[in-house]
Amino acid sequence: MTQRRDKTLIIGVGNPGRGDDAAGRIAAKRLRARAPAGLRIAECEGEATALIALMQEAEEIVLIDALVSGAEPGTIARIDLATSPPPKGRFGLSSHGFGLAEAIELARALGQLPARCVIYGVEGRSFDHGARLSPAVDAAVDEVVERILDSIAAEARG
Repeated sequence: MTQRRDKTLIIGVGNPGRGDDAAGRIAAKRLRARAPAGLRIAECEGEATALIALMQEAEEIVLIDALVSGAEPGTIARIDLATSPPPKGRFGLSSHGFGLAEAIELARALGQLPARCVIYGVEGRSFDHGARLSPAVDAAVDEVVERILDSIAAEARG
């Protein structure tokens, strides 16, 4: 993943009040605390029009969200949207039933999806209202943060 800090936007997606669904938002907070100057980081609940609007602000997007694929909780999936579409039905839906995968495909259809767009999905376990982040997902969030920071550092080295 090529990282130009001034052209890259990291978006943590999720609902902070629903257990493991908060993974993307928590990753964004942790990144914000450690990120190099100039790296833009946003948080979003996952509503499609808000995501599309954010995507228009950058040449490269890194999305972080919880997913449900049947893998072990805490499993990390990295999806390069230049080569693969997002798996439908595995990322959270907004309250309107139109979630991350649908927002990405709509942005692609409208010509508004940046050519460089990656999703880090963290397999969740508990999405109950008021639940806390599960230990496996908490550890995976730390791993995603490290991977993103390592990628940024590698790009800075040239």
